[in-house]
Amino acid sequence: MSKQIRFILSTIAVIGYIFTIIIGLSDFKVGVKLPLLVSLFFTAISFNGYPSLKGFSYTIFIIIGICLGMFYPASFVSIGDFQLKWLIVPFVQVTMIGMGAQMSFDDFKGVIKMPKGVITGVLCHFTIMPLVGFSLSKLFNFSPEIAAGVVLIGCVPSAMASNVMSFLAKANLALAVTIGATSTIMAPFLTPLLMKWLGGQYVEIDVIGMMIEIINMIIVPIIAGFIFNMFYHKKNSAKAMKIQLSAFAAIILITNVVLHFSTHSTIMLTFRIWGNSMLWFYIVPMIIAILLRRSKNITDNQISSLLGFVAMMGIVINTIIITASGRDSLLQVGGLLILSCLLHNVIGLSIGYGAATLMGLPIKDRRTIAFEVGMQNGGVATGLALQMGKIATVGLASAIFGPLQNLTGSALVEFFKRQSIKSDEK
Repeated sequence: MSKQIRFILSTIAVIGYIFTIIIGLSDFKVGVKLPLLVSLFFTAISFNGYPSLKGFSYTIFIIIGICLGMFYPASFVSIGDFQLKWLIVPFVQVTMIGMGAQMSFDDFKGVIKMPKGVITGVLCHFTIMPLVGFSLSKLFNFSPEIAAGVVLIGCVPSAMASNVMSFLAKANLALAVTIGATSTIMAPFLTPLLMKWLGGQYVEIDVIGMMIEIINMIIVPIIAGFIFNMFYHKKNSAKAMKIQLSAFAAIILITNVVLHFSTHSTIMLTFRIWGNSMLWFYIVPMIIAILLRRSKNITDNQISSLLGFVAMMGIVINTIIITASGRDSLLQVGGLLILSCLLHNVIGLSIGYGAATLMGLPIKDRRTIAFEVGMQNGGVATGLALQMGKIATVGLASAIFGPLQNLTGSALVEFFKRQSIKSDEK
């Protein structure tokens, strides 16, 4: 982005904010909603032109999503007879596919190469965040379903954004990827058990049902990403590919068998669900990878950028839908819930860094573990809230936590960068 365009966009944004303030302070009948949204949009676009502010662009888009949901809730609840909330899980799955497409089994070798850092990060993540979430739910005395949402955001795996923050902060990216991948793989087992233990007093928790939902929301889409990666990059031997494909097919089959017995569904319905899973998460990724590999006009960077854009838009759209659905509850507890989520995030970042320091880990690993402990996968929490039928209450904490963690994470990145500069100067 050229300096001239950056200046024009920034100027429009500033004028828009001034105009919004004038309207807000005057008796004009023209509302402030539209000029505020326009100002935020130009702010987000202009931030991409400033290296030091680029990381905040995504957060501004999230704020725009929250404003849209709060200002125009009726427009984002349904279109005709279709409830927009049913888009939430597919968007989460697409994000997980993108994550899997950029992963391989090599990412898990870090458990062997960096066991101390991985164990510290995963252990802190699945102890600190759930317990802090539970403590805050008691401290603020939220209604049962809001409190359950605060606990839930503490029980889900770490966010993919934590890897981005580790990269920007020049931390240990390999360790970040390994901790994130490990916590994601462990989530189907640990998240339901933690939620039953800490959140069961607020809402009823079906442990087996939640395990299946997480597998379908996280593990199966990641498998699709793995398959895409395998056929696109062709780095595995034929034998290794057969073993991995057989294992992936077995996971999908076992998941559907458990689903069949846990839901007491008919055999025909189970076969249909299994067939859909095999088609969309097994065969389609294979075909797309082969077609893209043969294409000479599409590069790896273009694919990575597209997946990143789709993931970002998915999170923004999910934020709009959740905010619109829970607008009334947000108006009642919004301030306290924002404070709760901010404390949750900051405490996680701080204790994560402190625990890594106590374990004697190097400074890059401390920074990585701070991000991996303090940043949560709000998309998974949102999807689980939807499956529980409580998106407007249980899902609110995740809608707030996501934008906040990007703000605090970006600020922490800048702090770490300045610390590095001061160390270099000494």
